[in-house]
Amino acid sequence: MRECIKRNIKGKTVLLLFILCNTVYGIMLIITIPEIMKFSGDMKILDMMPTGYDVQYVSTLFNTLGTTGRDSYLYHQLPLDLIYPFLFGISSCLILAYFLNKLGKLESSLFYLCLLPLLSGLFDYGENIGIINMLKDYPNISTLQVQTTSFFTVVKSVFTTIYFIILIITLLALAKNKLFTRKV
Repeated sequence: MRECIKRNIKGKTVLLLFILCNTVYGIMLIITIPEIMKFSGDMKILDMMPTGYDVQYVSTLFNTLGTTGRDSYLYHQLPLDLIYPFLFGISSCLILAYFLNKLGKLESSLFYLCLLPLLSGLFDYGENIGIINMLKDYPNISTLQVQTTSFFTVVKSVFTTIYFIILIITLLALAKNKLFTRKV
């Protein structure tokens, strides 16, 4: 795994994946999520609830969305959100590896931090599969479906938050090294 990551942390590769990932994310933020929000009565969609949700919330949201809103969620948002976790996981893994390499820390145990976005992407897939199943099963959604999907949402959010904190710390360390090196 380490060798595969090291082979792919060239600046152009990392930048291309970053742009591709954020293009898909931008399309979701600008087009598909607002499309669903038109039907949601200002309720947040499940993907955007980092602390999770319960059966009551899911039932109310899906009822409020109506058939058109649920179809928009299922056939417009979720297909993109099946591409995004892969792009986020890979690009974010390589971005952190790229900067850790610049710090000379990629060979250390810090390398394993690069796996956090891959785990986040994996739990995002669990979340998406759960949402797809709930949308297809509506109105017969089980408590177990909601609890399992909500668990995936929360864990995805935790791993994503930890990743971004680590990335910020890494960038600050890199900036400190650059500034310190210039002063000497």
